[in-house]
Amino acid sequence: MLNSVKPTQGVISAEPEPIKLDWASTALLIIDMQRDFMEPGGFGETLGNDVSQLARAVKPIGALLKAARDTGMLVIHTREGHLPDLSDAPPAKVERGAPSLRIGDPGPMGRILIRGEAGHDIIPELYPLDSEVVIDKPGKGAFYATELTDVLEKYGIENLLVCGVTTEVCVNTTVREANDRGYRCVVISDGCASYFPEFHEMGLKMIKAQGGIFGWVTDSAAVLEALKISTPA
Repeated sequence: MLNSVKPTQGVISAEPEPIKLDWASTALLIIDMQRDFMEPGGFGETLGNDVSQLARAVKPIGALLKAARDTGMLVIHTREGHLPDLSDAPPAKVERGAPSLRIGDPGPMGRILIRGEAGHDIIPELYPLDSEVVIDKPGKGAFYATELTDVLEKYGIENLLVCGVTTEVCVNTTVREANDRGYRCVVISDGCASYFPEFHEMGLKMIKAQGGIFGWVTDSAAVLEALKISTPA
């Protein structure tokens, strides 16, 4: 259990090797834990996916979110979605495949993947505090057409603890974008999930391959352990 003394640095056991982080320059980045992806009737299910596959990430993310709040770490949530007029939704994205409902269509939680609708919002278990940053993004990556770079620079962030859904799509895309911009990314394996377990596994392997070509991979327990410090006598 975390005590009242805030840790300043920690070494996280990770692959391909342990990584030492300065917590003051580290943020928890939670990707797209939205009802449209997580719950029946949302965009994920319209594509024919079993949304229950994503539920396994909720508890580990919840533990990390509590720890981040307890230690004063910057927390950033992202939401993928589009303007009501779909002016930021390319036809190639809207028209792909043969879903039962397309982006913008009316669904049980409002218009599918549209900002301001119930389905676009984050699940209650991980709902942001008013003080936390929420980034609305029109694409897979959290840097494209958003203010994320400005936010990270404002708070002096150099390291990102990344979790969310889905592992191989929005998580991987964001990590690659972040890596190109010079950020150290530590991806939380049990805090990520995919509709396809094999994609989850391969998505994590891609990140840590070749000496950590895109970043490091660890689990929530290792991060929580690294955040612990002893209370001075």
